[in-house]
Amino acid sequence: MAAAELEYESVLCVKPDVNVYRIPPRTSNRGYRASDWKLDHPDWTGRLRVTSKGKTAYIKLEDKVSGELFAQAPIDQYPGIAVETVADSSRYFVIRIQDGTGRSAFIGIGFTDRGDAFDFNVSLQDHFKWVKQETEISKESQEADTRPKLDLGFKEGQTIKLNIGNMTTKKAGAAKPRASGSGGLSLLPPPPGGKISVPPIPSPSSTAIANHVTPPPVQKSSNADILLDLDAPASASKAPVSATTDLWGDFSTASSAVPNPAPQQSDWVQF
Repeated sequence: MAAAELEYESVLCVKPDVNVYRIPPRTSNRGYRASDWKLDHPDWTGRLRVTSKGKTAYIKLEDKVSGELFAQAPIDQYPGIAVETVADSSRYFVIRIQDGTGRSAFIGIGFTDRGDAFDFNVSLQDHFKWVKQETEISKESQEADTRPKLDLGFKEGQTIKLNIGNMTTKKAGAAKPRASGSGGLSLLPPPPGGKISVPPIPSPSSTAIANHVTPPPVQKSSNADILLDLDAPASASKAPVSATTDLWGDFSTASSAVPNPAPQQSDWVQF
């Protein structure tokens, strides 16, 4: 009862002009025919409104001016006995009206415009299509509730081991080439698995020779400046040096070891 009170009525279709006919009873199993009715003299003319409340649809015939209800036909299935089409036209239908006491009667309705008849038919089809979908969804939910639920949680003390295969690892690539230094040398990357060959380092003597600037020749001095002569005999440079003396040697000893050259003719007076 509470669920029925929560349901609200919605309007599906409204047509301002509809004709109502009193039809003769059906004598055989063949369908109704609108040609048997007095189509030029309808028994009532008014407004048609199609509403729904829950899963039930209602066809309501109302007065155009006052909106007073003339008759209504509850429909719980379509197509069904509550609404039937006629065999010779698409603008006429036979509906079963009911009053509050449970009495029912069959009457004919018709639309002047064929588009109004199409809208009336489609509104009923859409409503009961929705009812069918709701019924299937509720049925599936009830079946899901009755099924035993799977317990996918971990039990106490239960562990899980993951084995992730085909993982790409980052391999050590080849050495990147270094930027060229001041000497203009650049190393190319070695082949995979090989060793880097270091170019030979030039010796300091060769570097000094390459960078040495030859000074201008020094003019030899006279006998007075013989101690400053750079072209001294090799025997003087090879004189033995005592271990106790200074590394640079005794200048007096070195000077005594140098032989005096032969006297030469000179314009200078020797003191």
